[in-house]
Amino acid sequence: MKNIVLLTGSSHPALARRIGESLGIEIASCTLGKFSNQETSVEIKDSVREKHVYIIQSGCGRVNDNVIELFILIQACRMGSAKRITVVTPLFPYSRQSDKSQKKRLPQHQIGTEIMSSLSQTSEASPSLPQGAFAQSFMGMSSAEGGYRQWCARAGTLIANLVQAAGADHLIAMDLHDPQYQGFFHIPVDLIYAEPCIIQWIRSEIPNWRQAVVVSPDAGGAKRATSICNKLNLDFALIHKEDLANTKESMGLVGEVAGRPAIILDDMIDSGSTIGLASEILKRHGATEIYAIAVHGVFSGPALQIINRSPVTVVACTNTVPQDEFRQQCAKLRTIDIAPMLGEIIRRTFYGESVTQLFVHDEQA
Repeated sequence: MKNIVLLTGSSHPALARRIGESLGIEIASCTLGKFSNQETSVEIKDSVREKHVYIIQSGCGRVNDNVIELFILIQACRMGSAKRITVVTPLFPYSRQSDKSQKKRLPQHQIGTEIMSSLSQTSEASPSLPQGAFAQSFMGMSSAEGGYRQWCARAGTLIANLVQAAGADHLIAMDLHDPQYQGFFHIPVDLIYAEPCIIQWIRSEIPNWRQAVVVSPDAGGAKRATSICNKLNLDFALIHKEDLANTKESMGLVGEVAGRPAIILDDMIDSGSTIGLASEILKRHGATEIYAIAVHGVFSGPALQIINRSPVTVVACTNTVPQDEFRQQCAKLRTIDIAPMLGEIIRRTFYGESVTQLFVHDEQA
């Protein structure tokens, strides 16, 4: 492949090297660091003039530093007369920060306390407003005087604008937590999915997968789970929340898992609370084995401790986020390699071939 350059930021160089190996291309020489005042330093050693540059940077680790580093890499390539710049973000930074998801990511004890306090509050200022401070904040407004609506910022839209302003011509992102962010770009966006890799892993690593039930841990992930159900011809179950409290007592199971393996599918494991609660519910309903599969394994806070204590048999995540350190702390973790698929997508976009064909399911007996 001529006139192509692969660059990697500091977030996930191991994934970039594996992508380069799948393409038979070496990663271009680039010095990344910080000045004494902690400003980001980027120096590209190889020429990018009239080349198609692919910059691989995932939204993990020191996210804010990595985002700024990505912008400077894009700008450096633009100033170096690159013909075309494609940004590859296996995990797109800040795409999870919608108004509702920010409230969901509060500590669980804080949510419980705010719910209880909101039940005892009444609002006499305006009967049209939701009752209680937490209810108002959950709806995306503050409890300031006069019912002023103070909406949570959606930083993902800002990141989208900054990526374009830095000079990117094309974006490749995998399994956006909020797919609507794709619409905030004015440049072409290839939204790709880890589904083919997940299906292959299920077939090869779960011995009795034909008897399994695919479980969505919430209503938002039902579409993703049913898609895999249809391709593997498996049954589907759903865990739904009956109220705002994220506890076992507030969550119910729709579907039958007794005496069968259960496969929990989610797009991201961050705090681990959803997987921990879901596995407890499935165990209580008689599931023999519990597998959890997620595209992005962030594992922040006490996530690994929650998984170690949970009845989950195996947790499998793709390597959109570095997993080596996490696997040392949790023996249940497995890694699904997406580097070959990303390499093939880069090859297809470089030659102008169809990317959609990669996600057309091939029925197997």
